[in-house]
Amino acid sequence: MKKLILKSALYVFLVLISLELFVRVFHLGKDTPTRILDEYNVEKWMPNQNGYSVTGNRRQNFSEYHINNSGYNSYREFTPTTDNIEVALVGDSFIEGFHQNYYNSIGKKIEKSIPEVEVYEYGYAGYDFADQLHLVYAYKEQFDAIDHIILGIKFSNDLTRGKYEVDTGRLQLESPMNKLLKKSKLLVYCKSIGILDPPQQLLYRIINILRPVSKTPVLSKEEINKIKKQKENQYLVNFKSLADIYRYDKDRFTLLLDSRITSDTFLSYLKENGFNYIDFSTYFEESSQSTILIYDKHWNNHGRNLIAKAISNYLKEIDLKK
Repeated sequence: MKKLILKSALYVFLVLISLELFVRVFHLGKDTPTRILDEYNVEKWMPNQNGYSVTGNRRQNFSEYHINNSGYNSYREFTPTTDNIEVALVGDSFIEGFHQNYYNSIGKKIEKSIPEVEVYEYGYAGYDFADQLHLVYAYKEQFDAIDHIILGIKFSNDLTRGKYEVDTGRLQLESPMNKLLKKSKLLVYCKSIGILDPPQQLLYRIINILRPVSKTPVLSKEEINKIKKQKENQYLVNFKSLADIYRYDKDRFTLLLDSRITSDTFLSYLKENGFNYIDFSTYFEESSQSTILIYDKHWNNHGRNLIAKAISNYLKEIDLKK
């Protein structure tokens, strides 16, 4: 019996080693770069990292990323000068662009359309509007040298707070235990394709069974609309607060948004108070092709082409050297 157990343990170990090698050889597990909080309390990626972003159990998306000296995914370094024309794209994972090779980014597409412009992409997964404005303020000297700044904003989740505070949630992913677990590409791959979800769901169910059950109140349509309106009003208050704290520059700053999923109240406020924005909704609506990936809502290459086109058309209409 002892011999059987030892042999079984050995076989399991060898199978795991083989699977680990298989995942590494065929790049099935994604390389997640290391996060840092710098001296200005800006959360970003540790500079000078390279790797591959992988999504899906059959490598549905496989792309290369390059974290530059500034801590962002880009094919170029950020060195603004008074002689050149520079545009900054600031935003979350949609701007970060891990779903596409870093040398075929939105910024690169814009530069092909407008060769005289250099585009700096400050994208980081999870950035909300407070993160973005704090970044611009923290690196004021660098951003003051950039001619125009475009800030990506999604009304439903980017305005949930009216002031900036460090979000420790994402940084907890850099705990010693998580770093140790990430060394196994097999474990990373299993988590990414959902193999580990059933055990976690079972654990949550057990916990919920042990907790006292609280009934969720059924809300009427009027109550739902009232809550929605209150949330929209609070988001507008948060926007005003952030714009005031960080002295939002209406001449150099432009918002990038989709009016289809943006509050009419918010859009009206922007128009009435001189906040410029690029609305890419028309570009997407008129497209006969899908603009998002098949497995999540991030833009695919065609969608990113349309975003680049929307931004390029806007930049051609304004005077970048005011």
